[in-house]
Amino acid sequence: MKPLIAAALAIVLTAFAAVSPAAEIPYNHTQFDALRAAGKPVAVVLHADWCPTCRAQAPVLRELAVSPEFMGITLFVADFDTEKALKQELRITQQSTIVVFKDGKETARSTGETRPQGLRELLRHALS
Repeated sequence: MKPLIAAALAIVLTAFAAVSPAAEIPYNHTQFDALRAAGKPVAVVLHADWCPTCRAQAPVLRELAVSPEFMGITLFVADFDTEKALKQELRITQQSTIVVFKDGKETARSTGETRPQGLRELLRHALS
């Protein structure tokens, strides 16, 4: 029964992602896994409110997430301090890390990048 529910959720999320612009949303393990399994372009940001680099990244990523170039990429924002399983799964040891996926596989990652051009290039790895 669980595989059937997961498949249905993946179909719904895939349909939603196909018609929606890029989105910056709070990290949700089920949605993240479903979008990756469906091969959708996804990026996950490990953010900490106390981190000055994370605070510098946030407005740039929000702006990029709504730009036409990145339509269709889902940008998950995960709390560095609470998402321990995600950090372990992705082997992340530092806040301000961004991991990009295409076709279910990691295509790029960066830690500490705050320049708009650098973040733009990073997110392009989900598309090309």
